[in-house]
Amino acid sequence: MHTYHIPLGRQTLIATVALGSFAFLADGLGSAMSAAEPAMQTSRLFATLPDACPTPDGMAIAPDGDLVVACPNFKDQSQPGCLIKIGKDNKVHKWVNVPVLPETGLACPMGIEFGPDGDLYICDNQGWTDKPKGKFKGRMLRLRIKDNEVVSTTVVAQGMEHPNGVRVHGGQIYVTQSMMSNVKDPSGRLLSGVYRFPLDAHDIKVTNTLADPNLITTLITRNAECQYGADGIAFDKAGNLYVGNFGDGAIHKITFDADGKVTGNHVWAVDLKEMRTTDGISFDDKGNLYVADFSENAVAVVTPDAKVHRIAKSPDSDGSKGELAQPGEPILWNGKIIVTCFDLVTGPDKVNTKHDKPYTIAVLDPIK
Repeated sequence: MHTYHIPLGRQTLIATVALGSFAFLADGLGSAMSAAEPAMQTSRLFATLPDACPTPDGMAIAPDGDLVVACPNFKDQSQPGCLIKIGKDNKVHKWVNVPVLPETGLACPMGIEFGPDGDLYICDNQGWTDKPKGKFKGRMLRLRIKDNEVVSTTVVAQGMEHPNGVRVHGGQIYVTQSMMSNVKDPSGRLLSGVYRFPLDAHDIKVTNTLADPNLITTLITRNAECQYGADGIAFDKAGNLYVGNFGDGAIHKITFDADGKVTGNHVWAVDLKEMRTTDGISFDDKGNLYVADFSENAVAVVTPDAKVHRIAKSPDSDGSKGELAQPGEPILWNGKIIVTCFDLVTGPDKVNTKHDKPYTIAVLDPIK
């Protein structure tokens, strides 16, 4: 019996000739048989949202099991930036308004995540609209909410240019900042980064430079046609951090040593035919990473072997039939993949052409 190891790009074909058996080993995964590609799906309507939430974005699962959705309301800022709740009966109701920044009179909640004590951490992305009053005024907030009221607000960090996604892990808060325009990379391309703050931090002043002690790693977005960087963020069960580099359509994998120091930051998954942009990201229980492909009106999944598969795509629409009207973030909730539809940004690289009613959330099935 003879065994041959035949390199095939990212994989090695192992052929045991006497048995006629073949298996694939992908990058350090041990023995794993090549799996069938996930089937394409047609997204379905999960919820129609009230006028209080014209641009749904980040999501988190509350301690009581309800789904919480952040509504920055960039399309209609006469509507306060708020949080809505969806119960297990799929009924939608407004939960609370997010405390405004006095200088702008606005709150712009995007990424959200509950901490271990039930407090909610919020990326208040004041700079997203590019209005002068909001520039470098982004905040990381910590809200304590009881009986449907905000009873305390802590400003964890302030002065951020573009805080976007947040995850809590190991007693720390990890936050993506999608733009760091004060830092000029020699390549001329956009720099973005990931910050880390203690759970109990308050009033940290972010300088948006490489000298920030809370900045743990940076990304460069190479795509000159879409200069928008670190966005979606998620941890796997082993404690590795994954960050979407939006404009490059890539997922970076960031590793740490036992002391929490970053030991690596590399592109883990990219396939522009299957995934063009990387907005919100979220793992399922099997280690599959779901990605909102914002510009393409699509959702992709990256399997644990770093292979990218598009699993749903929609044409431009109003989303009334459950189409993916510019997906912002996916999350696994009650056995389904729930996807917010931002439905706002337009341009030559976007499938979406306008913002219109109804305001919606779509649903897909997890891959098998």
